[in-house]
Amino acid sequence: MPSTGSRTQQISRVPYLPGLDGLRALAVIAVIVYHANPSWLPGGFLGVEVFFVISGYLITLLLVAEHERDDSVDLRAFWARRARRLLPALFVMMALLVVWSAFFERDALGALRGDVIAGALYGSNWFQVWIGAGYTAVNDFAPLRHLWSLAVEEQFYVIWPVVMLIVLRAGRQRLPRVAMWFAGIAFAIAVAVALLMPSGPIGTCVETPNSFWTIGDRCISKVDLLYLSTPTRATGLLLGAALALVWRPFALLRGPMRKKGPLLDPLALIGLLGLMFLAWNSKILKLKGEEGLHADPLLFRGGLFLTGLLTLLLISAVAHQKAFSGRILGTTALRVIGERSYGLYLFHWPVFQALRHEAGIALQLHEFIGAMAVTVVITEISYRYVELPIRERRFRESMQSLLRSGPGALRRRGAFGVLSATIVAVPAFSVVSLASAELKPNLVQATLDEAEGVVIDVLDEVTAVTSSTSVPSTTTAPASNTSVAPEATTTTSTTTTVPPPLYEVFALGDSVMKGAAPVLAERGIVVDAEESRQGKLAAEIFVQLRDLGVRMNVAVVHVGTNGPMSNETLDLMMSALQEVPRVIVLTGRGNRDWIDPNNFRIRSLPERYPNVVVLDWQLVSELCSGKCFAGDGIHLDRDGRTFYADQISLALASD
Repeated sequence: MPSTGSRTQQISRVPYLPGLDGLRALAVIAVIVYHANPSWLPGGFLGVEVFFVISGYLITLLLVAEHERDDSVDLRAFWARRARRLLPALFVMMALLVVWSAFFERDALGALRGDVIAGALYGSNWFQVWIGAGYTAVNDFAPLRHLWSLAVEEQFYVIWPVVMLIVLRAGRQRLPRVAMWFAGIAFAIAVAVALLMPSGPIGTCVETPNSFWTIGDRCISKVDLLYLSTPTRATGLLLGAALALVWRPFALLRGPMRKKGPLLDPLALIGLLGLMFLAWNSKILKLKGEEGLHADPLLFRGGLFLTGLLTLLLISAVAHQKAFSGRILGTTALRVIGERSYGLYLFHWPVFQALRHEAGIALQLHEFIGAMAVTVVITEISYRYVELPIRERRFRESMQSLLRSGPGALRRRGAFGVLSATIVAVPAFSVVSLASAELKPNLVQATLDEAEGVVIDVLDEVTAVTSSTSVPSTTTAPASNTSVAPEATTTTSTTTTVPPPLYEVFALGDSVMKGAAPVLAERGIVVDAEESRQGKLAAEIFVQLRDLGVRMNVAVVHVGTNGPMSNETLDLMMSALQEVPRVIVLTGRGNRDWIDPNNFRIRSLPERYPNVVVLDWQLVSELCSGKCFAGDGIHLDRDGRTFYADQISLALASD
């Protein structure tokens, strides 16, 4: 008969659960597919939440097991194990990235420096919130953006053992009650996120201030904070921890649940189908017609919390060794992917970024296949020769094996020497380059910054010009024939109204036009252009200008890049411009779902409005040669700005 100690060890021992590796595999595949092309799986990012739940479950289970076995938790040993598990691959990835960037992405080194420091300190999530480079930001070379989730987990690993040590010292008999508290806190966080979610359109801080919090002169995106911060993303970790306190694999085999494993398989199926539904229908930002981008209520008002609950159903089945779900998810292919899921997650995003140079650009299928081939090779090398040897404390032995005597030993020593010199010299050059690099904005941001002193806010300008002003004047009263007093003076106030301005050529547009604003301004065109501007807002601006009496001989309009435009919006715009002798409307360019429908409506405008001329930018832009476009194929590079202005000038000159 086993002793009490051995029985306790049997119950508390955490077995290897291949089904959890299979679940990890599905999660990392979903994330990778989403990162490659969001249209393939719009909510694939929810795989990260699945990782959080698994981490919360396993880490808590391990801490409970250690305390039951040893009646204590060795915090130093726990943190050392986590470091051996996580840091080697992370440092390898960042070292390779810095070397690559030093040679092939030198303009991005200055911006990369902060990301490297934040990544090494596991503070990427807070750093991204602070600088406004959240998960959905585009146009940057951002090869470390994915480290936000690892930062959340690592911060959890630092705090959670201390929390559990306090909980366990209070008595293990209280764990079921503590589990309820963990679940309740997770629910409270989900409610807070739902209440704090911005409900209006999301643009710039100036345009949509209700979507931001202000700290000093810095705008903090509410969506970024809710999605990236450690407290708001703790729901999955807490739900996993709550399950671990009441659902231990070996304890299940000793209690009334020991023969009821098959009953959990339908729950696992519900969990899997539910996650598939959410992965297909969730987004971080969702385009809401002509009103622009909004935070997705499905995600922020219960979607993240529901993802955690559905993951619990899967883990519950996988943790029961008599359930069939664990065997399905634990098949060899999924298990192998799951064992390497950490490396796949670490390396795939930098490889994707090295290929497309900017965030926010969707990969084509052939690009995805090539990038994944590179990712798999790097991941396998890291897993076999870095991660496992360090985790198993045999890294020194693997290095010493290169110098062992035997056939070819001298050749190996020579090769090792050359390799060692290279390993020292190349990273040294890269680190110096990283440390000394100038901080530069990305191409798109640089062009928009250059245009800031050129573009105008036409409504502000017109309001200032047409406002009534009181002009003081002095009048001398005539002297009286009978008075010897000095001449009296009186001061009166007259009101002078300045007429609304007349613009010879007025252009209104979004960030594409703003990029070319300096060139357009040199040619005498007045430009009002702003990032993220929607067609509906542009129509409303023209209506207000008409009502203010603003006149223009030619209007140039380029909107529709950022969202759909209905016929009603275009009709509203054209009715406001019907007194303008000539209106030049540009079609849009870009790989976005609404571009072609918008262009179809724009091209039909001359049929109803004889003063409209269509400049088909979607077509003529293909004729541009040289450095015409940024990586997204939408915003303008140096030659593209000039070509864009040339096409507008040609349209102005034509009859």
